[in-house]
Amino acid sequence: MRLAAGQLAELLRCEPESVSSIKPAQEGWTADVEVVEVERVPDTTSVMGSYRVQLDGRGNLLGYERTRRYARGQIDQRR
Repeated sequence: MRLAAGQLAELLRCEPESVSSIKPAQEGWTADVEVVEVERVPDTTSVMGSYRVQLDGRGNLLGYERTRRYARGQIDQRR
């Protein structure tokens, strides 16, 4: 995951903050990674992006897509 996070940071020019999920896929892994896209004060108003990334068996980044954009302090209303 560290290898993929570094690759994602290089592409997005934003450091990944956390991994909210990781699960095996047919040819590797799928993970959801949270990234601070716009830092604001107070911190709870910063804009976050949730990215779904596909990794091969060695942890190399194969692809990614942003699945959600939200304010850090926002509570997820989806069920």
